[in-house]
Amino acid sequence: MVGWYMRRRSVVATVALIATFALVGLPVPAGSRAISATRDLQPAAFTSVIIPADASALSAWGDFDEASEPAAGATADQPYEEPGDAPEAPAARPKVEQPSAKAGESWKQPRKKLTGYASFYDNGTTAMRLPRGTVVRICGDGGCIERTVTDYGPSKRGGRLIDMYRPDFFEICGCGSWSGTTKVTVSIY
Repeated sequence: MVGWYMRRRSVVATVALIATFALVGLPVPAGSRAISATRDLQPAAFTSVIIPADASALSAWGDFDEASEPAAGATADQPYEEPGDAPEAPAARPKVEQPSAKAGESWKQPRKKLTGYASFYDNGTTAMRLPRGTVVRICGDGGCIERTVTDYGPSKRGGRLIDMYRPDFFEICGCGSWSGTTKVTVSIY
């Protein structure tokens, strides 16, 4: 009974010491706690600037380039046109030689290809016994899709190679909704 009491007392002392250190380490709130008295703005803090509104007064500021001068007789109703000639449009676009892609060469070569069975489950992930983030291309009778491994599985005992999200499974299987597995080829990139 004495050991339990001593242990409890040491725990309480430790917790109190930690709380004390935590309070000492907290920063002090910044700013004052009392509300400051409002003061009137001092007029001497501001300087008056007079900007002329007529064009004759602008000449006092210095010489400007020709583009800044208003055209003779220009009014606000007239559309503005840039002086000078318009740039010439190119005669034709340059021709670029594109290499032709041969059939089956639009994908880069995979590091490894595996053939086995795929199943589906409604977890919204692609599960394979590979590290997460690995890009795989899964091909079945219905077509191919590219996915990223987001979960680990399935177990080796089931004989399955990959578990897929249900819509992905039926996109590549080319089979009816009663099917539970389909044969696939998985290319690992």
